Amino acid sequence: MKILLMKLELRAEWVHSLKEKRMVVLSLTKRLSNKFNVSVSEVQYQDIHQQIGIGICAVATSKDVLSALQEKILDFVEDNTDAELIKIEGDITEF
Repeated sequence: MKILLMKLELRAEWVHSLKEKRMVVLSLTKRLSNKFNVSVSEVQYQDIHQQIGIGICAVATSKDVLSALQEKILDFVEDNTDAELIKIEGDITEF
């Protein structure tokens, strides 16, 4: 069993309240979860308006499948949010 773990950090300069940020994060996490069947959660910067930290996890039998999924997720995030993707951390491990 192979496991994909990703952490994405985004910056949303136009966000001026936690309510606005929550709408951006909720929209992005729900769409990622629905489209790619992955576990997604806001894992960092919960109290900072313009910073977003999202954790993503997926399980598969092949490292190649997870590598392709990682690329699709990154493309999706870049195409479907106005927030700037500033940091990407990802790892595929075996369990």
